Amino acid sequence: MPNYNTAQLLIIRIPGDGSCLFRAVVHGSFLIRGKPTPSESLQKKLAHELRDKVVDELIKRREDTEWCLEDEFDRYICQMRQCHVWGGEPELLMASHVLKMPITVYMLVKKSSSFITIAEYGQEYGRENPIRVLYHGYGHYDALESNM
Repeated sequence: MPNYNTAQLLIIRIPGDGSCLFRAVVHGSFLIRGKPTPSESLQKKLAHELRDKVVDELIKRREDTEWCLEDEFDRYICQMRQCHVWGGEPELLMASHVLKMPITVYMLVKKSSSFITIAEYGQEYGRENPIRVLYHGYGHYDALESNM
């Protein structure tokens, strides 16, 4: 897992509205596909659609995912459909399946101004050019864009 310094990855700020994970993934998917970044309203709409598809994917893969959820499955699913509820690792994994793209999660090590890889999802869809998101360690995600 390669690590990057802050000159190699640009942080794209995502509003902390409860859907930051989904918005960061949507933004990253546009970057990977070479599309112009979506407006805030389009990003919000697409994030909501991605959330719904991710929850549907969780339901489809219930046998594989139920054990890792922090709550009773049906209650978790019901809560996750709400736009203000934070997503986490299960949603990142399901987003990689929905989009059929790899997603890499980083954290910033401030002392060294470098990003470390903390998780990779969807490696079966390739290892090159993943959607990159930055996890801040307190429930917030931003998008990352490669400068290379």
